[in-house]
Amino acid sequence: MCTVPPGRGWLLRLVLTFACAQSAVSMARPAVSYRALALGADERAIGVITAVYALLPLLVAVPLGRRTDHGRCTPLLVLGVALITGGCALSGVAGSLPAMAAWSGVMGLGHLCFVIGAQSIVARRSAPDERDRNFGHFTIGASLGQLIGPAAAGLVVSGHDGAMGPTSATALLVAGGLAAFSYGSLWRLEHRAAAAPGAARPARDRTEASPRTPVRAILRTRGVAAGIFMSLAVLSATDILTAYLPVIGEDRGIAPTTVGALLSLRAAATIACRLVMAPMIRLLGRIALMAGSCALAGLLCAGLALPVPVRALALMLAVLGFCLGVGQPLSMTTVVQAAPEAARSTALALRLTGNRLGQVAAPAAAGLLAGLAGTAAPFAMLAVLLLASAATALRPEGRGGGAAPPKRAGGDAAAPASAPYPRPAPGEPPRPGADGGTRATR
Repeated sequence: MCTVPPGRGWLLRLVLTFACAQSAVSMARPAVSYRALALGADERAIGVITAVYALLPLLVAVPLGRRTDHGRCTPLLVLGVALITGGCALSGVAGSLPAMAAWSGVMGLGHLCFVIGAQSIVARRSAPDERDRNFGHFTIGASLGQLIGPAAAGLVVSGHDGAMGPTSATALLVAGGLAAFSYGSLWRLEHRAAAAPGAARPARDRTEASPRTPVRAILRTRGVAAGIFMSLAVLSATDILTAYLPVIGEDRGIAPTTVGALLSLRAAATIACRLVMAPMIRLLGRIALMAGSCALAGLLCAGLALPVPVRALALMLAVLGFCLGVGQPLSMTTVVQAAPEAARSTALALRLTGNRLGQVAAPAAAGLLAGLAGTAAPFAMLAVLLLASAATALRPEGRGGGAAPPKRAGGDAAAPASAPYPRPAPGEPPRPGADGGTRATR
């Protein structure tokens, strides 16, 4: 049974593993594009190869979440690292564009497996009052990978004197080795012992007690759709910002090295945000922090379209990166706490499915708008998306969310209408029917 341990060494190892795996993927994705160009790909072929990375995982995200709800998480991490390693290395030796697309899909599938397993471990091993902090620290691994990976790819890949083919292949092989290095910290991330108060039990222990929750019912649970939409909006903003800031720089005569420094500044601000996530939640509250960060990020995205000096642009990107650091970890907590307990991994998989859909649809829509209305249009689209996410976050959450349930006459919190059994408060002994009875609470 997964438990909350006395210390958080497991979380540190998980962050290090995630940083290695994410660095490998972030290094490999631009290297795949360079490798494909060296093999004669045009813009359309690059688009197809990029889309395969996101589209293939869409087919298996929910089944993987179902499997994790009723089993251990670590095997999914091991499989994910193996697929990332193989996808990176085999892309480096691929000699055709169809092979590049196939191995790119394998890499994307490995990343999905890893993230579902890792997020499920954090959800299971964190007490309810620790989830915001632990998810915030967990996502530091992703931010570190996004900071290290592209810079490493740029150092290895060279386009001079026709060297892009061999240097991009080298970058992909290095990325595969980096992913394999993450195996060093995949130990004792989950173990079997008596559960700590407030910790979630693995759904496998409740399979006979809790029937399988339909996907539609999970999505209709108040708070789940809002968390998925916020995650989609924040990830879309990050991806489009990375893709179109070089275009803005080209239009305004900003050097590519300066653009790279600006993007690194954005990533560093995101890491800083996640280091202080817990104090911000205590100061502002979860709902206000989610809504406020998305609203400010939307306004800043709209401001990026203005012809401001580089120093002002750097300040805007630093604040924007800080605001975008809030959405991903808090959307994880929102989804975990709103979803039925026996379907939390499935809910996290649905959140990742929304992310993948955003990674496909948002760049396509941004490209269409940029072609029709210029390079400022994608940033206006992001502003609308983030402001809509802020409005959605202000809606009252269901059980486990930021809004407190109404009080009974006797002073105890009343159970939400959607929950068939009352849920014990953190630290309170389990009530009959909630943990050890014939049925599990949601």
